Amino acid sequence: MQSSPHSPRTGPLSELRIVEFGGLGPGPFACMLLADMGADVVRIDRPDAAPTDPRDIVARGRRTVFLDLKQPAAIEQVMRLLEQADALVEGFRPGVMERLGLGPDAVAQRNPRLVYGRMTGWGQSGPLAQSAGHDINYIALSGALATVGEAGRAPVPPLNLVGDYGGGSLYLVTGLLAALMHARATGQGQVVDAAICDGVLSLLSNNQSHRLRGLYRDERGANMLDGGAPYYTTYETADGRYTSVGPIEPRFFAKLCEQLDLPDALRDAQNDRERWPALRDAMAAAFRRCTLAEWSAKLEGSDVCFAPVLTLDEAQQHPHIQARGGFMQIDGVTHTAPAPRFSRTPSAAHATSAAAAVSAETVLTGWRTRTSPSNPNPRSEI
Repeated sequence: MQSSPHSPRTGPLSELRIVEFGGLGPGPFACMLLADMGADVVRIDRPDAAPTDPRDIVARGRRTVFLDLKQPAAIEQVMRLLEQADALVEGFRPGVMERLGLGPDAVAQRNPRLVYGRMTGWGQSGPLAQSAGHDINYIALSGALATVGEAGRAPVPPLNLVGDYGGGSLYLVTGLLAALMHARATGQGQVVDAAICDGVLSLLSNNQSHRLRGLYRDERGANMLDGGAPYYTTYETADGRYTSVGPIEPRFFAKLCEQLDLPDALRDAQNDRERWPALRDAMAAAFRRCTLAEWSAKLEGSDVCFAPVLTLDEAQQHPHIQARGGFMQIDGVTHTAPAPRFSRTPSAAHATSAAAAVSAETVLTGWRTRTSPSNPNPRSEI
């Protein structure tokens, strides 16, 4: 799945052309996913932007055109690219692209089929739309941050996985692909307003359902999936490492009880909240009897729903991750592999290097070459 930035594109999106405006966080990650799936993503960046670090995995697979968007000539070059593109991705505050003369209405006059992806934290409208913020703020306001952490302790930010990447990048990609299907069928592009705050609320749908049914408590460490349940949490081992267990199904919980040799009096306590403290203490004492390696040898691969808690370095060495090709080497840099996997049109991680910087005319020449006489407007086909 490795290739150079100039290799022929493979993947299910190999006929897709995307113009990305340089930014941070969820927009670039979304474009990495699209590039991995074969899309030809060209990034527009400032002339004074730092060269791309080859260790920046999220930046892989793109060529970069450096343009000063304060110059009318540069805006015209961007417009010429957008005329040939299928989609645009930008992550500025609402109104910035309009002030540059690159807003949705202006672009639609040059390419009515173009799908205009807008990635923000708060969205294009609302009282906070013009406010600065980051992942932690969006998941805080949406209600997700309040659910993460130990009982009686402060909330803990779950990296930027829930907001930037879960509620942001993945919803942007989903929206773009849906709008592109619509554009292919109708010839009409549209704006995709992807707000992290909106996406996180959507991710919380299952939690909201549990609340409405009276199955969820609005306190940390008190529910099945937040570490409150003794059968769905982590435990320290004899060597100070940690295991994870999650046998939600009663038959899997019974198997874990057998492996841990828990007292018979606690084997029917899985869903008895009154006995959760006693069950947790018994499971903690059991796991402290052996090292992580010993527990892995005994439980891994069984139906007790077990996995060791590994670091990223350790994950690279795990037999399952290796068998699945979860990491790969590109130009001496260890990259995470593309996901998901496709049976007919496999994704590919395209390398990123200083050589990936090109002129707008070079991109346009290549894009025109891909336009055949029988299909003078291939951007209408994904």
